[in-house]
Amino acid sequence: MQSAIIVFPGSNRERDAAVALRRATGREPLHVWHRETSFPAVDLILLPGGFSYGDYLRCGAMAAHSPIMREVKARAAKGVPILGICNGFQILVESGLLPGALLRNASLKFICKRVKLSVERADTIFTRGYCQGDIITVPVAHGDGNYTADSETLRRVEGEGLVAFRYAENTNGSMNRIAGLTSPSGRILGMMPHPEDAIDPLHGSLDGKPLFDGIAKALAA
Repeated sequence: MQSAIIVFPGSNRERDAAVALRRATGREPLHVWHRETSFPAVDLILLPGGFSYGDYLRCGAMAAHSPIMREVKARAAKGVPILGICNGFQILVESGLLPGALLRNASLKFICKRVKLSVERADTIFTRGYCQGDIITVPVAHGDGNYTADSETLRRVEGEGLVAFRYAENTNGSMNRIAGLTSPSGRILGMMPHPEDAIDPLHGSLDGKPLFDGIAKALAA
């Protein structure tokens, strides 16, 4: 299984993501700079956390218009799985690949701590390593993670079962405690918490490891 990590100016979790993918797949992921317009065929695309373009304008808004995102959207249309973590989730919503928006935390403060999440669905390539209803512990580190959507979009998100993870306690003010969201196809996942930083005992939690192991098994099948 070959993966690719899209790197933007201001990304800072691409190396953590690379470690997680390398441990799960046994292969070094490609690192694709945002100015590129194409890259080799891959089985998974990951948009990492960080502060793309310094979070100017809106978080992820400028990155969503980077040259590489045209190719990312084209791969998404062909069914290539895409995982967006933290800033990557923000980029996915800004680019229209996932619905809603991510606004400033309700506390108006940056939040950096470990939080508990409930696994809402275990039938996607991203969540197959868990059981529905599992409670996992994963760190968050964001200032703009407050998931928001208009009432019609929120009804659709809930009605179609697109919520993959919820905060056990509402960490940032997100509507319906939404922490992670899939596309209707289940081939795109955006989540604010950082599973790549919960894959080793030294991280204080191994609860992110099943996500990457599950992806590797699903795509190797």
